[in-house]
Amino acid sequence: MDQHKKKELSIAACKIRRSIIDGVHSAKAGHPGGSLSIADLMAYLYFDKMNIDPENPKKEDRDRFVLSKGHAAPALYATLAHRGFFPVEEMITLRHTGARLQGHPDMKNIPGVDMSSGSLGQGISCAVGMALSAKHFENPWRVYTVLGDGECEEGQVWEAAMFAGNKKLSNLTAYVDFNNLQIDGSCDEVNSPAPLDKKFEAFGWNVIVIDGHNFDQIEEATLAAEKVTDKPTAIIMNTIKGKGVSYMENVCGWHGKAPGDEDYAVAVKELDEMLAGLM
Repeated sequence: MDQHKKKELSIAACKIRRSIIDGVHSAKAGHPGGSLSIADLMAYLYFDKMNIDPENPKKEDRDRFVLSKGHAAPALYATLAHRGFFPVEEMITLRHTGARLQGHPDMKNIPGVDMSSGSLGQGISCAVGMALSAKHFENPWRVYTVLGDGECEEGQVWEAAMFAGNKKLSNLTAYVDFNNLQIDGSCDEVNSPAPLDKKFEAFGWNVIVIDGHNFDQIEEATLAAEKVTDKPTAIIMNTIKGKGVSYMENVCGWHGKAPGDEDYAVAVKELDEMLAGLM
């Protein structure tokens, strides 16, 4: 990836992180940790990779995206806002009564959301259905989905994985946000789904393991997935929960807790300084 594109994506990811923090602080609720950890991927998909049009969110030939770990909705909303699907200022309405940006994505009311999600394991199942439909009707678009590592402890994930492998859904790419923390502690302490690479391979998937904060690796893995014609691809991203906000990084407690005013001020200062350094 050339340096200009990498800089542009870094700026986009930083803006996404800032809006995530704005949203969860305003809501006094939400899931900042796992939203921050996927900001780099979201920047790459929406600002470089996917065939989408903010002026025509439902265009037939668009690529589809499903946030299977739906509680990371602040990351999706922030990305859509900065990509032009709705005003960035709307982020401060997150989870407010009557607002359309609720705690989980809603495909009926939010432009750019292709599938409502929230119940863990169901998102990837919907993504598999979309990919199957595209294969059946010989549509050219691809399906991208993001799972959490804790989500991969759900049995429904593996039913979907088994089906996708069996049907050779090569138009499906699943990213696993492997930050090794979930709501109750580390994945190792709770119910580790590792080794994820071996599990996906056993279900007939192509598997690539990357640093989920490295744009070069994200791009290389995504492009490599497109060259596979006989199986879906799982890209396991090693990430840092809370990435970009120092006191949130690798801290389980920030899985589902909003920053208070003092913590918010610290996060804003760090992210604004990071953005200034990129500009």
